[in-house]
Amino acid sequence: MTDQAGLCSLSELVGRLDEATAAGKLSASAAKNIQTWLTEPAYAEYAPLVAEHIQQGQWDLLDELFWQVIPFGTGGRRGKMYPIGANAVNERTMAESAQGVADYVADWLRSHPTGQPLSCAIAYDTRHRSPEFARLCAEVMAANGFVVYFLEGFRSTPELSFAVRYKKCSCGLMITASHNPPEDNAIKVYWSTGGQLLPPHDEGVIQRVMAVREIRRIDFQQAVAEGKILICQQEVDAAFQQAVLEQRRPGPRDLKILYSPLHGVGTSAVVPVLQADGFSQLEVFAPHAAPDGDFPNVPGHMANPENPRVFDALIDYAQAHSFDLILATDPDCDRVGCAAPVQWEPGAAWQTFTGNQIGALLTDYLLQQAKDFGRLRPESYVVKTAVTTELIRRIAEDYGVRCVGDLLVGFKWIGGVMDELGPEGFLFGAEESYGFLVGGHVRDKDGVVACMMVAEMTAQGKSAGWSLQQKLYELFRRYGCHQEASFSHQMPGRQGMEKMEHLMNHLRTHPPAQIAGMPVVAIRDYLQATRTELGKSPQPYPAPQRGDMLFFDLRDLAEPENSYHVAVRPSGTEPKVKFYLFAYQPPEKIDEMDAVISRLETRLADIRADFAQYINQVVQ
Repeated sequence: MTDQAGLCSLSELVGRLDEATAAGKLSASAAKNIQTWLTEPAYAEYAPLVAEHIQQGQWDLLDELFWQVIPFGTGGRRGKMYPIGANAVNERTMAESAQGVADYVADWLRSHPTGQPLSCAIAYDTRHRSPEFARLCAEVMAANGFVVYFLEGFRSTPELSFAVRYKKCSCGLMITASHNPPEDNAIKVYWSTGGQLLPPHDEGVIQRVMAVREIRRIDFQQAVAEGKILICQQEVDAAFQQAVLEQRRPGPRDLKILYSPLHGVGTSAVVPVLQADGFSQLEVFAPHAAPDGDFPNVPGHMANPENPRVFDALIDYAQAHSFDLILATDPDCDRVGCAAPVQWEPGAAWQTFTGNQIGALLTDYLLQQAKDFGRLRPESYVVKTAVTTELIRRIAEDYGVRCVGDLLVGFKWIGGVMDELGPEGFLFGAEESYGFLVGGHVRDKDGVVACMMVAEMTAQGKSAGWSLQQKLYELFRRYGCHQEASFSHQMPGRQGMEKMEHLMNHLRTHPPAQIAGMPVVAIRDYLQATRTELGKSPQPYPAPQRGDMLFFDLRDLAEPENSYHVAVRPSGTEPKVKFYLFAYQPPEKIDEMDAVISRLETRLADIRADFAQYINQVVQ
């Protein structure tokens, strides 16, 4: 190819690719994908920019952009935005995603007819280019015969899940990268249940996305005029908020709340719901109020309520203005974090709570409420992931409620259990990464209903004289002290992927014999569905799903009544390996609570340091 701008001929460009590959500047897979973007008619509009990058010798960037075709993870297709690249989020990869979804869903429904027309709900968050990507996806779905229910304006991920169910859609698309850095964006794909893709649909969609060459599109405004795209956010807003409010519990509402949407969509849903639930003393934290994909007033521009530093400025403001509770949701409002005074006294210190702690507190609150109002039934159940605190299981069992608690990471598995067991008995779903659900209106985590539940719980505590920390300590005294921690090891790019695979393989074939001086007594492998005790042959392990996750069970020789565990898994949404650490001391061994917590935290810190050293030795 040549053009008037003076670009090299196609043969010259290919020659440069070959030279860069031979010199080790470019991977073979990147070179292959770059040639596709240079030569195939489907990529013609991107070829000039690809050629420009080759001429400029931007080999590191080109390798990162093209070394793989951007994959689907636990929550869809997510990555850095860049105008070109098979491994980037751009108009081409977004349109491919929508086209692949359209192809798969249409084919599935032809062989599994429901009597409903093809339809798709689409929403988007405040990230850069989210509105454009959402309209692009709507154009693709409409051109493929889908009626598109489009939520115009910034809306939450749980509202998208609700819209799929409310409008009886075949599928749904949410444009968001959740709490990722500002340069990222993503597409989350939802099935007709309102939940994210489960087997066999996840693999089926992936195959169709990877096979896309031709993309069908229709102009957005033309599709609106022809009734193929229906703008429906006002109707869905009202129905969603009413569905959330159906979960409210009676009780006091005397609580002064400071709320932060972290520059995301949360104000559109959290504020009206809390106000309708009777919380009249509500203020949105002004520095975080404006929708802004740069997340300018958040530490490190990482709008993630899992990071305690996010609450620093909020706590300062709350203490100065006599607030009782801080709530913060991530940019797409499916996760919530909170902070509160450690006791109800003027000038009291404030504490942030982890996702595990919030989940345990809500479990106790909701089950107590259900018990008080006679709503606990034999079929009642709560659901959590395997890396979420076992305190939830112990609370549930004490109330005589089943806990399904050994799921892979990802709220889609919780939604799957709801459909399998029936939503009638569902009481609560939780994952340690600050995702919670009450009610059957969605099949994903819902930061809106979670904010309402945390506010009601805190107001009840204020009225009764107990703080959230005091309630948590009460749960520790009753069920044992549970301490958890987590950390991640970043492994970006092609080399990072290779390191992740090497690390997981090494952990399986050469596991550590001890961690922080504690022997590894058993290894649970969720990929192989086995449990291996030290020095014995692997035995079948009834993992509910297969996935690349390992659990190491440790024995504390000095205090054998305590238990410690480490879980390891590659992230399904970011280029990193995640580690989850668990410590437990039974209630009969608890003396002074703060001292117990301090000892367990020290043990977790030792485990982290030892495991981090082990990782560095393996992947260096």
